[in-house]
Amino acid sequence: MEQPVQTETWKARSLEELVRILHQIFAEDKVSVEEVQALMESYESNPDEWLQYAKFDQYSSIHDHTDSHCFMKILQGNLKETLFEWPEKKGNGEMTKKSERVLRENQCAYINDSIGLHRVENISHTEPAVSLHLYSPPFNSCNTFDQRTGHKHKVTMTFYSQFGERTVCATGVPQENN
Repeated sequence: MEQPVQTETWKARSLEELVRILHQIFAEDKVSVEEVQALMESYESNPDEWLQYAKFDQYSSIHDHTDSHCFMKILQGNLKETLFEWPEKKGNGEMTKKSERVLRENQCAYINDSIGLHRVENISHTEPAVSLHLYSPPFNSCNTFDQRTGHKHKVTMTFYSQFGERTVCATGVPQENN
């Protein structure tokens, strides 16, 4: 993804409009991370629009993004994002935390593998949290990491919905839930 000069300021007034504008932006040869992030933040969360697609999870494991760009819009609640350094090749020790931050409703975070690894978790035990993820390019598997050892494990992604439709999730327990 390049960092071209943004020529338009987009504002999405609905989830449907957000998706339509994202399709326009990603149809171009160059995409600005800042433009996508600003567009996603411009959409004011409306549960009537997204509730049918939502799955209420509490956390993700520490994971990479398989050389993809990841935008994460907070639709409801608060999520804590913890960034980690990549473990050493041997994976023989505690992973190093880079930072932590709390993302609030309507904020949009961005990460890619050059920034590091992350874990996302709901900081409340009583209030649900929901996030919308955009991956470019899409991917079907990623690596999860054991925080104590740095050992990685390749897992298949499970998505609750894709392209506005619920997916047929595997009958087993999902290994990763981003």
